[in-house]
Amino acid sequence: MLDVEEQLARLRKRVAAIDRKYQNPRPPRAPEPAYDPDRRGLTRSFIEEWAEGQVVANDPGSHFQMERTYPAHRQHGAADIGALAELPADFLDALSENEIASAAPERWAFLDTETTGLAGGSGTYAFLIGVGRITREGFTVRQFFMRDYVEERSMLIALEEHLAAFDVLITYNGRSYDQPLLETRYRMHRARPPFTRLNHLDLLYGSRRLWKLRLENCRLMQLEQEILGVCREGDLPGELIPYVYFEYLRSREAQRLVPIFHHNAMDILTLACLTAIVPAAFRKTDADSLARVGVRRGTELAGIARWLRAAGEHEKALEVFRRALAAGLPDRLLFRTLWDIGCLEKKLGRANDARHIFLELAGCRNEYRVQALEELAKFSEREERNFALALEFTERALAFGLTEALLRRKQRLEARLARHRTRRLL
Repeated sequence: MLDVEEQLARLRKRVAAIDRKYQNPRPPRAPEPAYDPDRRGLTRSFIEEWAEGQVVANDPGSHFQMERTYPAHRQHGAADIGALAELPADFLDALSENEIASAAPERWAFLDTETTGLAGGSGTYAFLIGVGRITREGFTVRQFFMRDYVEERSMLIALEEHLAAFDVLITYNGRSYDQPLLETRYRMHRARPPFTRLNHLDLLYGSRRLWKLRLENCRLMQLEQEILGVCREGDLPGELIPYVYFEYLRSREAQRLVPIFHHNAMDILTLACLTAIVPAAFRKTDADSLARVGVRRGTELAGIARWLRAAGEHEKALEVFRRALAAGLPDRLLFRTLWDIGCLEKKLGRANDARHIFLELAGCRNEYRVQALEELAKFSEREERNFALALEFTERALAFGLTEALLRRKQRLEARLARHRTRRLL
């Protein structure tokens, strides 16, 4: 066992070696070149080199911002970008059940986020936030990007300042995802979320009411393809976006981010164009105005008409149903639309017009044939007092399917006819 003096001597040598190490520190490492000839490619690049934006500094720090304008004369698929500025201030009233106060289209903010995951909660970050706005020059998208986690507060403060210019927030599934996520991020920084004063319209719910019966799903990109007729090129699938951002944090190769910026901007532009279509069900229903905002096909017109009917706008619904027929419909929707028209005509007190529609349905094989025959029997009995014809329609309906209601109607009509014959004999 070493004595105390020897142990102290060894300890002094170790301390001296440590002192010498820090008396002559290594020279600082030279920055890596932007281009490495051995790798024949970029080793590191900054987002400013790949995107037309700028680094914005504020009190909490700095972050990156990018802005792009889509000119008014351009089309986004079937939608006219310039027509967005012509929408009336009360355009969103009916869709929001009058919960959204009238505001000019220039005061609408279209928001979408790109995040580090879909789970939500305090561990999920919104690393890219896009906000679109309608202008007389076209449609402008401003994107707020955090190049690293330390820039989040700077980005959120800038977003809050930007949203101060708007009265209405429009999102797609934002009420359930984007807004709660951003509110969590603000609270993590002990800041008040800026969404309280904004009227929020989540377009997902209206879109589902219009198109859920026709489309496999109502995802934003599905509607973009089916309703607007847009087919994206060079787009990045949404499920890969978190992975690409994590790769950027690891490698700092900013060119990987370009598809994410494009994806976010396209989502926001599509959201704006769909906002001009979905509330159109409650607004102008003349053919020119609906076509101007991209509603041209019979299937979309039929969906809008059913939405109008549910809202109690029966005359408008009938008008749009008839335009859907003129635009062309597949057989399944054709018969359903004829049935809807007949029922609306009956509800509006135009029994003869309804009768013509029900005769069309009764004359060919379709899923509404029995119901149409039953309606014809009711009309013959109640309006024309022609019990024999009513019985004939009832028996024809029974030939396609027995129901208790039809059997009772047949028995009642036979009894009335028997009493009528007895009075004539007397």
